Amino acid sequence: MSFRTWMLASLAAPMLLGAAASLPATAQAQSAPAAGTARGLPDFTDLVEQVGPSVVNIRTVERVRAGAANGPADEEMQEFFRRFFGIPLPGTPRQTPRPNTRPQQPEQEVPRGVGSGFVISPDGYVMTNAHVVEGADEVIVTLTDKREFKARIVGADSRTDVAVVKIEATGLPAVRIGDVNRLRVGEWVMAIGSPFGLENTVTAGIVSAKQRDTGNYLPFIQTDVAVNPGNSGGPLINLRGEVVGINSQIYSRSGGFMGISFAIPIDEAIRVSEQLRVSGRVTRGRIGVQIAEVTREVAESIGLGKPQGALVRSVEAGSPAEKAGLEAGDIVTRFEGRAIEKATDLPRMVGNTKPGTRSAITVFRRGQSRDLSVTVAELEPEQTARKPGTQGSEPKAAAAGQALGLTVSDLTEARRKELKVKRGVYVEAATDAGARAGLREGDVILSVGNTEIASARDFEAAVAKADRSKPVNMLVQRGELVQYVLVRPVR
Repeated sequence: MSFRTWMLASLAAPMLLGAAASLPATAQAQSAPAAGTARGLPDFTDLVEQVGPSVVNIRTVERVRAGAANGPADEEMQEFFRRFFGIPLPGTPRQTPRPNTRPQQPEQEVPRGVGSGFVISPDGYVMTNAHVVEGADEVIVTLTDKREFKARIVGADSRTDVAVVKIEATGLPAVRIGDVNRLRVGEWVMAIGSPFGLENTVTAGIVSAKQRDTGNYLPFIQTDVAVNPGNSGGPLINLRGEVVGINSQIYSRSGGFMGISFAIPIDEAIRVSEQLRVSGRVTRGRIGVQIAEVTREVAESIGLGKPQGALVRSVEAGSPAEKAGLEAGDIVTRFEGRAIEKATDLPRMVGNTKPGTRSAITVFRRGQSRDLSVTVAELEPEQTARKPGTQGSEPKAAAAGQALGLTVSDLTEARRKELKVKRGVYVEAATDAGARAGLREGDVILSVGNTEIASARDFEAAVAKADRSKPVNMLVQRGELVQYVLVRPVR
C-alpha cells in the first residue's frame, strides 16, 4: 500500500465512524453484533414537534439617552453574526457626551439581549430566567408561528433566577410539567432555546449530576446539553416530553459551552412562579443563623458519628433562632422532622416555610440531641452584613494549653460585651499546633471537646483531660462566626 493510499484510508476511517453513528437504529443493529443490553440512540423528532411550539424567544430592550447607547453586551454573538451573516453591529459604541450640549437628549431604544422561555399556561403566562428580563424597559416575546407580543413582567426572583411574564394571548400550547424526583443521572434530556439569538435551536445530552449545589436555594440539575448565551430561560425536557428544568447557567472559561450546564429544577421554579403570579414577589422564611458544613473529622470528634447537618456559626441577636434557644456551635440535624444531610438543606427547608409557622428543629449540642421550637420569620429582600466587633484592651494573659501552643486569658466584662459572647477564653497567642490549626490572637475558644469553657481554669482542665493521641476539638469564635477547629498535639 502506498503512503498516499494509506493516508486516504486513515482519513476516511473517522468519517465512516461518524456516518455509522448517524444511521438509523435498525441499520446499526444489522451491522453490529447482537447484544441483549444494546440500546439505540433516542429519536428527538417527535419531542421537538410536541414541545417546540411552547418555546418562545425573548428579546429585551433598554431605553437610554441618545449618544450614550451601547451595542449588545454579548461580544461572541456580535462576532458570530458579523462573520457568518454579514449583519452589521446594532447600536453604536459608547461615547462620552459633551458637557453643556443638548441637555434634553431624546431616549433611544437599544437591544439588551436575547433569551428563551416557555408557555406555562394557555392564557399567556411565560416562564424564563430573572436575569433575562432584569433591567429591561421592554420585553418582546416571539412565538414559533412568528407572532410577536409585548410582555408584562409579572415578577422576578433573583435568588432562584426565575421570572414570569404575561402576554395578551389565549389558546397557547402549554408545556407539561415533569417530576424531578423521577429524573435519573444518565437520562437523556433535550433543550430548546435561542443560543446566540438563533431561535428554535435544539440540543441534547444526558443528566450528568443532580442536587448540584451552586446556591443556597437551588439544588441544580447538571447536564452536558450544549447550552450557550441565549439558551437562558429555555426548557430542559425529558424523553416523555415533560419539562424538568429551566436552563440557567453554564460553567465556562471562554463564555461558551464547555460541557457542563445547569438547570433550575422545575418543581422549585413552579413553586416560585405561583407566588409571583399571586403577589409579584416571593416570601421566604428565615431563622437568623449563619451556617457551615460539618466535616467528617469534626463529626467524629464530637460524637455525631457521620458528617451531617448544618453547623451554626453564629446566631443573630433577637432572631427567631436566638429566641428558640439555638447557640453557636449547635449542629442542626432535623427541621420539621426532615433530616438535614448537608448544610445547604437547611436554608432551602426554612426558605420554603411560610413565615409565622412554628417549626420543630433538632440540634446536636455537646454530645446530645435536643428538640427546640422556632417561629420562622420572613426573609428580607436584602440582608445587610454587620461589621464584626473590634478588639478591646488586652488583660494580662494566663498561660494555658502550652502543649497545644495556646496562651489564653479570661474574658473581661467589657470584652465579653464587645465580642457578644456569654462564655469562653480569649486567645492571646497561638504558636506551634495551635497556629497550624489556624487559631490566632483574638479568637475566642468556647468549648473543648463537648465541655463548655467559661474561664482559663476551665480551659486548662479540659485540655488536661483530652486524649493527646487524637486531635483536640475546639469550638472557636472569630468576629461573629464560629467554627470547629481540630488542634493536633505534637507527639
